[in-house]
Amino acid sequence: MSEVVIVLLVIFISLLMLNCPVAIAIALSSFGAILCAGGEPAYTVAMRVANGVDSFALLAIPFFILSGLIMGKGSMARRLIDLAAALVGRFPGGLTYVNTLTCMMFGSISGSAAAAVSSVGGFMLPEMARKGYDRDYNVAVTATAATTGLMIPPSNIMIVYAVSAGSVSIAAMFMAGVLPGIVTGICIMIVGGWIAVKRGYGSGNSTSWLQLFTAARRGFLSLLLIVIIFGGILGGIFTATEAAAVAVAYAFFLEFVIYRELKVKDLPPLLLKTGITTAVVMLLIGSSSAMSWILTTQNVPQTVSAGLMHVSSNPYVILLIINLLLLVVGTFMDMTPAVLLFTPIFLPIAVNLGLSPVHFGMIMIVNLCIGLCTPPVGTCLFVGCGVGKTTIAKVTVPMVPFWGAMLIALLLTTYLPFLSMWLPRILKLV
Repeated sequence: MSEVVIVLLVIFISLLMLNCPVAIAIALSSFGAILCAGGEPAYTVAMRVANGVDSFALLAIPFFILSGLIMGKGSMARRLIDLAAALVGRFPGGLTYVNTLTCMMFGSISGSAAAAVSSVGGFMLPEMARKGYDRDYNVAVTATAATTGLMIPPSNIMIVYAVSAGSVSIAAMFMAGVLPGIVTGICIMIVGGWIAVKRGYGSGNSTSWLQLFTAARRGFLSLLLIVIIFGGILGGIFTATEAAAVAVAYAFFLEFVIYRELKVKDLPPLLLKTGITTAVVMLLIGSSSAMSWILTTQNVPQTVSAGLMHVSSNPYVILLIINLLLLVVGTFMDMTPAVLLFTPIFLPIAVNLGLSPVHFGMIMIVNLCIGLCTPPVGTCLFVGCGVGKTTIAKVTVPMVPFWGAMLIALLLTTYLPFLSMWLPRILKLV
């Protein structure tokens, strides 16, 4: 390992241990590495940061963030909960299925796992507790189910990966996430349903055809957003970036004009929060671009690849090792910086093994979604505990079987490529 890489890692790890924001830690460690290298001027870091965010595709991120905030603030979550309850609420342990299915639907139209936890959990957690479900079990279901919103498109993290990977189509990534997201949701439902039946959690009320029709009618306009985005992208009507703007316009029209759940006075706080979140994401992308450039110039990807090939030449074993490394990374690093930092390192290895960059992108996303539900930095876990008024220590044990469900989904996504590649190939996106 070169002296430059050692300096970069020491500064980066030290700043993280001092609780420095990840984006700042990445930028400062990159600056220190540049100074240590001596062959490049210090302003190279600023140039790489600027180049990292100079992408038309990244314009989709603030739009998807804003659309997700509008949906979370309005009544779309409630309407989807009613629809899910009408579909699966009648079964034993039915509220488990309602919770999971709602998170899948809401996440797929908002693109935000944290928004799904807060919006869906804000109603479902008290309702499940009122029906006799254990509070910590409820939080575990919600926190894990919400991550499916990052797998089922549209998803900001897919855009980040596509930009980081360089030549990956955002539309292909969107389509690649559909089946892995559904498989993950099914795995969570199976485990949650088994626990619910074992503990004797009851079912909801039976639903008549009239109630089902009413719930479908109320939730139809919300779900129509998915059709508009997918149909527009696949039909060549607009790009993924333009689709994000369409999502904002549609969500605004629904919540402010049709449903009238939001007022004009609610818009400025949403715009402010969108700006703050976008600034954080863009700083992460820019600083990670600088660090990735340094790692590439120091031949770190080639060194890691050679090291893994030295351990084993079996592609299944190498993929298992990469998954284990990413699982460890996901426990202490948020999803966006992890994708930005490790895509340039692991993607060349995956391509050498014969994997499509689209397939490997889904492996990374499904893997790092597990980190959103694990301490010490799991965003969904923290939000879920806040909404459910419990603690991470109490939720950890109920989370274990759901971690197992997500690991099974990860293994299926890793070793069954057709889950990720079938739809992109059918639609001729790859």
